[in-house]
Amino acid sequence: MKQVPLFIDLHAGRPTARDIARLVKAGGLDALPDAVRRGDDATYQEIQCRSALNRVHGMPFKWTLNPYRGCTHGCHYCFARRYQSQLELDAGDHFASVILVKANIVGQLARELDRPSWAREQVALGTATDPYQPIEGTCRLSRGCLEQLARAATPVGVVTKGPLVVRDRDLLQELSARAQCRVYISVPSVDEDAWRRLEPGTAHPRQRLRAVRELVDAGIDAGVLMAPLVPGITTQPSKIERTLEAIADSGARSVGAMVMHLDAGTRDHFMAFLSREYPELSARYEHLYAAKYAPRDYVGRVQEVVGFLKARHGLPLTVRPGSDAGGAPR
Repeated sequence: MKQVPLFIDLHAGRPTARDIARLVKAGGLDALPDAVRRGDDATYQEIQCRSALNRVHGMPFKWTLNPYRGCTHGCHYCFARRYQSQLELDAGDHFASVILVKANIVGQLARELDRPSWAREQVALGTATDPYQPIEGTCRLSRGCLEQLARAATPVGVVTKGPLVVRDRDLLQELSARAQCRVYISVPSVDEDAWRRLEPGTAHPRQRLRAVRELVDAGIDAGVLMAPLVPGITTQPSKIERTLEAIADSGARSVGAMVMHLDAGTRDHFMAFLSREYPELSARYEHLYAAKYAPRDYVGRVQEVVGFLKARHGLPLTVRPGSDAGGAPR
């Protein structure tokens, strides 16, 4: 590893996210002080977070909690890709290959929950990067956070694509009894080709739906997010119906569906992906996504199809838990 002048004192503990940004800007990835490459070819760097809970506005919840930054699931549409640029990393390969692990987050969360001012407001776990991506099996930070939230009787909503969430059903049951707990597992589509291309690092969609069934059978309020629906790739009515049929078989207690939007940063990455994998759609996307969101009438038509097919399969009509959280993760 090449030597880079350290103008930050790292001897007092792990670097913060701000320290990482300065180091990467000065010397690239080789400047990361304790980075470890694992068998999944991702580089993991432990950091120290200054706060665990991140306040958000305009959402059904008041606080977000993200033990990791970056995600090896590597979903090409993920809106959180744009946050990597804050660390002098790119929103493309670095999002899935450089993961920051907030090693002190459990202790920091405990201190924040113990403050007299803590009002036990809803916390959303995993709104930016997945709390149950594979490294959680080793680090167990999400489990540690759930332990603290259960201790503090704080209501929680979990959003994930990781079947590993079933490992923590004991804590999810405890949270359900002490406060409120909902788990939303993201399954945008059961279409095999779309899954392989759009979500290269995720578990098979039907494996995720088996996790829904296990959670529901354990008495946990578990639902599915068909999010995002990707125009021209997963929005065909036949694909939507196959997905909803599989969701119905899982016993999901709620189903939400949202059409993809493209933030700056994520947009550049996704359009490059599209030109490689679906070049026939590129021109149509330039028109459809002239702005961040697809046109309202298009979104409305997709939602009408989803609503009609949900009713056909006897699925609940409740939607939108607010997984598309605003505010930069910390």
